Order: sequence, then structure tokens, then C-alpha cells
Amino acid sequence: MEDREIIDLYFKRSEQAIAETSLKYGKYCRKIAWNILYSDEDAEECVNDTWLHTWNAIPPTRPVRFSSFLGKITRNLALNLYEKSRAQKRGAGETAAALDELAGCVSASSDVEKEIDDKELAASIDRFLGGLPEQTRKIFVRRYWYVSSVKEIAAEYGMGESAVKMSLMRTREQFRAYLEKEGIHI
Repeated sequence: MEDREIIDLYFKRSEQAIAETSLKYGKYCRKIAWNILYSDEDAEECVNDTWLHTWNAIPPTRPVRFSSFLGKITRNLALNLYEKSRAQKRGAGETAAALDELAGCVSASSDVEKEIDDKELAASIDRFLGGLPEQTRKIFVRRYWYVSSVKEIAAEYGMGESAVKMSLMRTREQFRAYLEKEGIHI
């Protein structure tokens, strides 16, 4: 079923929307959650919460890219669950490692200005990613959005782990410099 048709089912408040979403995007959302939580049970809980959040968000929201919409909900729920449980032992610390790697690029302040800063930061990140070569962008996004391990990324792109690490390090350095040039100070 096409995304537009699934979204129409949500607007009609048909429970079939959840079944179709699960059928088409269940594996995708489970992978995102599992890469952060490293627990089948927690990932499944997170995916079920994703369906509930999606049901509550549509309508009024009409996502342009349904997969991205679902991925963002899943990722945010998984990160919230991760923070809540503080289970750094899970997943050999991949989530903590990925977040620590980016810590030098983006600060984690939480004040009133944060919402405005977040929008500015999101636009800057989009511009930065748009200027990267395709493979570099994919490696960066796989590591820091999908929280894939260096080993998984290396296997997927037919690279050595050291080459992936070097690409990530260089891209983080470019990212940090880009943010500073944009006036976003860390």
C-alpha cells in the first residue's frame, strides 16, 4: 500500500492504518529502536508506542515523507527510553558512544531559547548534510541518526572499520567547523 493511502486511513480513523503501517514499516522502526536500545523487548515496546504516537498525530499532521516521520518518532521514543533507563551496558555502549562522539559538536543546553536554537540547528544540519558526498553523508547519518555500529556500517559499505572511523572523524571535524561558521557555538 502506498504511503498516501496509509495516511488517508489515519485521517479516516481506520484501525487498518496501524496494521498497514506495521506491515510496511515495522522492520524499519524496530531496527532504529534496537540500534539505540539493544533490547528486543524495549524495541518492540518503542515500536508499539510509535504506532500510538502516529495515531495521535495524524490527523491533523499530514507527513510529507511518512518513513521519515515514523523514523523520527521511533528514534525520539527510543532515545527517551534510553535516557530513562540509563542502560549503558546494553548494546556494548553504542548509543552512548555515538552520542559522546557528537557531544563536541552540539551542546545539550535545555533553556527557553532551545526551541529556536533547535530549528536553527536543524536547518544548518540539513545544509551541511546536503553538501556532503553521498557516501560520506550516508555513513554519518547511519552512525548518528540510526546509531549503527562502526562494524555494521563497514559491512554495509564494503569498507574497513578504520576507514569508517576516519570518515566519521573527518566529517565531525567538518561539522564542528561548519556550525562555528554558521554562528552556532558549541
